[in-house]
Amino acid sequence: MNVFSITAISPIDGRYFEMTSILKKLFSEYGLLKFRIKIEILWLKQLSMHAELKELPSFNQSIIKILTEIEENFNEEDALYIKILEKKNQHDVKSIEYFLKNKIQMQLNCSINLEFIHFSCTSDDINNLAYALILKDTRKNILIPLWDNIIQEIKKMVFKYKNIAILSRTHGQAATPSTMGKEIANFLYRMMRQLKIFKKIDILGKINGTVGNYNAHHVAYPNINWHKFSQEFVTGLGIKWNPFTTQIEPHDYISELLDCIIRFNNILLDFNRDIWSYISINYFNQNVNENEVGSSIMPHKINPIDFENSEGNLGLSNSIMQHMSNKLLISRWQRDLSDSTVLRNLGVAVSYSVIAYKSVLSGISKLQINKKVLFTDLEMHWEILAEPIQTMMRKNNIKNSYEILKKMTRGKKINQKLIRDFINTLNIPDQEKRQLQLLTPHNYLGYASRIVDEII
Repeated sequence: MNVFSITAISPIDGRYFEMTSILKKLFSEYGLLKFRIKIEILWLKQLSMHAELKELPSFNQSIIKILTEIEENFNEEDALYIKILEKKNQHDVKSIEYFLKNKIQMQLNCSINLEFIHFSCTSDDINNLAYALILKDTRKNILIPLWDNIIQEIKKMVFKYKNIAILSRTHGQAATPSTMGKEIANFLYRMMRQLKIFKKIDILGKINGTVGNYNAHHVAYPNINWHKFSQEFVTGLGIKWNPFTTQIEPHDYISELLDCIIRFNNILLDFNRDIWSYISINYFNQNVNENEVGSSIMPHKINPIDFENSEGNLGLSNSIMQHMSNKLLISRWQRDLSDSTVLRNLGVAVSYSVIAYKSVLSGISKLQINKKVLFTDLEMHWEILAEPIQTMMRKNNIKNSYEILKKMTRGKKINQKLIRDFINTLNIPDQEKRQLQLLTPHNYLGYASRIVDEII
C-alpha cells in the first residue's frame, strides 16, 4: 500500500486498492481519456476513407501509423496535459480535440486538415462510444471471468456435497431433508441463468451529431449517406448501432447491464447469507490460519468475514447501480448533463462488486463440511418423517391423516422408536409399511442427488 492508498477517502483506492487495481485502466480519468482518444482517432481515420471528403485526402500508411501510435502510446503525461487544457477552457472533450491537434501537428507538421478532428461531433458522440468500449471490455475481461470463477467454485461444491444429507429449514424450523449439494445447486442454476442473459445484452453506440439528426454533417456533405456511415463506424467498434437518439445515446443498455449485475449480486448475496448461517450452526467449518486473529478480545473466534465482506460490498454496489439504472434512462428534452457525473461513477459501482466477488471466492476456499454435525442434526429430528407417513396414509384413504400426524408430532420431541411404533399401527399394505420403516431423516431425500446430476 502506497501513501496515496493510505490517505485515500474511498476504500476502493485505499484498503481495497489491490483488489480493484485491475479496473483503473478502464474507469479512471486516465482510462476514460484513453478511450476518448481512441474514438476521436478512429473517427478521423474513417472520415479520411470516404472519397466525398476531398478536403481530407485518404491517409497513407505513414500517417495511419503515426495516428495509431498516438492512440496506443497515450500515457499519463498526455492525460495530465489534457487536464491542464481543461482547466483553462472548462470542457473535457474540447480539451481532447485541442490535445490531438497539437499532438498531430507536432508529428505530421500539418500534412492533414486538422479541422476534421472531432468533425461534426457532439461530445456524447465521443463519450457514449468510449463508455461502450469500456463496458464491453469490463464485461468480457473482468466481470464474466469473475462470474465464471464463482460459478465454477460453486459447481465444485455442488458435486462434492451432492449426496450429503442436511436438515432443511423452512421459516428457520426443521423441515424435509435435502442435500447440501442440491441446496447449493439452487444458487448455481440461478447464477448460470444470469450469466447467460448478461452475455447477450447488446452494447449500443451512436455517432450522429448534436441532436441525432446529422444536421451539420448534411450541410457540409449532403451527398454522403451519414446514417449508413454512422452505422458502419459504430458496428466496426464491435458494438451495436443505435439509430434513434437525442444528443445522447439514451443508456438503456447500460440500465440492462446494471440490472443483470444487480440480479446476479442479489443471488450471490443470498448465497452469502445461507453459507454464513450454515457456518453459524457448524454445518461448515473454516480452515484455520494460525496467523489470523478472529477477535481483538476473544481468542477462539474464526469469523466468516469473507462472506460478510462480500455481503456488505454487494449492497453498496447494488445501491449505486440501482440509482444509475433508474437515472440513466431519463434526460430532459434533447440533453441535460445529469447523466455525466453519474456515468463517471460506473467504476465505483463495479469496484464494489469486484471486491465482493473476490471476497466470496476467498470464503469458499476456506470451507470444510462438518458431516458429524449434519448427521446429529438430522438424528434429532425424526418428526420430519410425519410428511411421508401422512402422505402414504392419504394414498390409502385414511381419513384425517394430516390431523393425526399433526396431533402426534407438532411441538413434540419425536424419536425413531415413536415413528416406527406408529408405522406398525397403520392399516396399509405390508410393502408400503416396510417402505416407511426404512425411511430415516438421512435417506428421505427424494430426487435431490438426481437433480444435482442434471445441472452438473
